Amino acid sequence: MRKIVTLILCLIVGNHAFAQEKGIIDNSKSPNVKFKSINFGDCQWTEGFWADKWKVCEETMVPYMGEVLCGDVGHALNNFKIVAGMKEGEHGGHNWHDGDFYKYMEACMYIYAQNKDKEILKSLDEYISIIGKAQHEDGYLQTSVDIKGQKRFGNRQYHEMYNSGHLMTSACIHYRITGQTNFMDIAKKNADFLYDTFMPKPKELARFGFNQTQIMGLVEMYRTLGDKKYLDLAELFINMRGTQKVEPSKVASYKHLGDMVQERKPIRKENEAVGHAVLALYFYAGAADVVAETGEKELKDALDRLWSNVVNQKMYVTGACGQTHHGVSSRVDMVHEAFINDYMMPNLTAYNETCANICNSMFSYRMLGLDGDAKYSDVMELVLYNSALSGINIQGNKYFYANPLRSLESRKMAKTHIVQHRKPYLECFCCPPNLVRTIAKVSGWAYSLTNNGVAVNLYGGNKLNTQMLDGSKLSLTQVTKYPWEGKVDITLEKCKKDAFEVQVRIPEWAKGSKLLVNGTDAVVAATPGTYAKIDRKWKKGDVITIDMPMDVKYLEGHERIEEVRNQVAVKRGPVVYCAESTDLPSNAKILDLYLPSSTKMDATYKPDFLGGVTTVEGNFKIRQDKNQEMYNEMQKPTWETAKVQLIPYFAWSNRGKSEMSVWIPVMWE
Repeated sequence: MRKIVTLILCLIVGNHAFAQEKGIIDNSKSPNVKFKSINFGDCQWTEGFWADKWKVCEETMVPYMGEVLCGDVGHALNNFKIVAGMKEGEHGGHNWHDGDFYKYMEACMYIYAQNKDKEILKSLDEYISIIGKAQHEDGYLQTSVDIKGQKRFGNRQYHEMYNSGHLMTSACIHYRITGQTNFMDIAKKNADFLYDTFMPKPKELARFGFNQTQIMGLVEMYRTLGDKKYLDLAELFINMRGTQKVEPSKVASYKHLGDMVQERKPIRKENEAVGHAVLALYFYAGAADVVAETGEKELKDALDRLWSNVVNQKMYVTGACGQTHHGVSSRVDMVHEAFINDYMMPNLTAYNETCANICNSMFSYRMLGLDGDAKYSDVMELVLYNSALSGINIQGNKYFYANPLRSLESRKMAKTHIVQHRKPYLECFCCPPNLVRTIAKVSGWAYSLTNNGVAVNLYGGNKLNTQMLDGSKLSLTQVTKYPWEGKVDITLEKCKKDAFEVQVRIPEWAKGSKLLVNGTDAVVAATPGTYAKIDRKWKKGDVITIDMPMDVKYLEGHERIEEVRNQVAVKRGPVVYCAESTDLPSNAKILDLYLPSSTKMDATYKPDFLGGVTTVEGNFKIRQDKNQEMYNEMQKPTWETAKVQLIPYFAWSNRGKSEMSVWIPVMWE
């Protein structure tokens, strides 16, 4: 008996010794996770699409953002200096601006993890020193409240919890990548303060789980430091939502209550994604982190329902979320930047905040860990190539906040973030650092570790050098021109002699894919929307080839999406395309464009166009007669035929003034 116990203990210690504890999320010891994170830096892009984006991120996105946030325009570092007594002045930016700066710091860490630029580490140490001086002795940290002389937790719209969540997440990443504890000390002090403040469950703070990033942050603190009180507090924030009377109060104004902040129902009883899309998706992502640790079935079942509702009833063809700037929920609460009713999908006024789109991929990444289901990777990929990247220009220094699917010069928008041209600075700066940190870290999403193998989640030229969960070394090289071409070669460079599995994702759109090993049929079904599992003894030099047809496809919406009836969206591989007025004949407007159903599109890769993209081109019809009345007696229209190229949606608005549309009316022939 003693020998058996000793053996079990050895196995446990062994598993902990080989755990990958430096992932973007550290689920190495999470008992309810099927797909574990690789250590950040184990995968590095080498060439192609994501290598190019990462290079722009390293050379432009992060440095430019640093100039903005550390200067007088962004003012974020100034805020910390003012509270630290190092500078005089007023608070700049919104109440959540501290969180924006923590996200920028996180992006810096991902860049440092790969290029080891000591100047980045030096700058981070300077920021951390200033932030530490701005922190109160009891752990409280919020520049807007301190500078404006406001009462702590006087209103949940101060976003204290949101800022704390990003602080904790950023500090955990900093510790994992650098091994330093200076930032973690600040985060721990703040997390302990939150525990002491909220764990007694004071009635006046029961509705304070407003923008729920603190749940993800607290779970990462638990995973990093091993103190269960942080997990307990994360669960408390989940349990408090939807249990209080919904009414305006000193801490919750009438504009931010009910469905707007997901408090009409406890999450475990909820069937519908409601309210502010960012608040909702951060909440769901945090709940998924908690499930990874607790395995609670009721909470997991709720997340399954909510994920399905988001993706199958409320998500745009680009992976974007949050249909409206201002609207009403199905339970008649006023909502903002929000989900609205199922299948209600406007194009011109589609809000689709960049943060919401990214949160959609964050939620799916966590669900992928729980279930190991390819449908989650499909959503991650859809967002990354479309509604995330549309938030930044090709050069990496201008931003969109909202990402509509149609843009017209004649449309005069009310005060809103829906604009036609990206801006070098957004006063509400939550989206730019969220997107930049995502681009910087996406290599960490490319692979997952399984019980006895590895899963390939995302495609792109890269090298993987990692340890499998049993401690054996694994090295892979991925060579591909994806997403412009569908062929991917994965070469085993180093691996153990015993059999293990390589799970290869077959995207849901990739019907007719072929899967080969060393040029021979792998004899494994390449079923779209699944991971194809190849389990065998591998050796150095073995090559897995995935060959995915890159046909141009015309997509139509569900019959209940009134906004796209008799219209089509064009998609090739994971990339959604759009028409831009720049590519139309002179004097033609985007609403003049129609697509004959018989039109065949030709795809052409253009290395010197929009940073290197594949365009698709075909014969379109341009309507010539112009009707300006609201309603007109129908007459047979006149047409001009023109060859028109479509560009990837993410690349629109990079060539000056233009109109744009993803959905195009179809002429059935």
